[in-house]
Amino acid sequence: MRAESPGPQHEWLDAAAGPVVRPYTLTGGRVRPPVDGFDLVAFVLTTPGADPAGVPGLQPEHRRLVDLARRPVAVADLAADLDLAVGVVRVLLGDLLARGLVTVRRPPAAAHLPDDNILKAVVSGLRAL
Repeated sequence: MRAESPGPQHEWLDAAAGPVVRPYTLTGGRVRPPVDGFDLVAFVLTTPGADPAGVPGLQPEHRRLVDLARRPVAVADLAADLDLAVGVVRVLLGDLLARGLVTVRRPPAAAHLPDDNILKAVVSGLRAL
């Protein structure tokens, strides 16, 4: 029994969707970043003077993340901008963080947020206007 010969049905290009690449191929099969996980609202910023062109082993998606993070941007926004799953972006960001190309600012802990009673008082005051 012969296998079907490669042809147009085996193309890695979908006319409507563009190139078809599975997310796990971008991460080398990894599902967790090499460093602690990234919060969706954590801000990512490219390290000053970082040049991804001089770092071997980076994929185009890594380079794009470095370019997008020249200004502070949330992890969720990076995933949306690249049209990739958040899990994939977290793994790629972990690679960049391990190589010192980006820094991550985590959101403030709940202890640093205003008390619920203060927020309720503000809402009540706004409703009174």
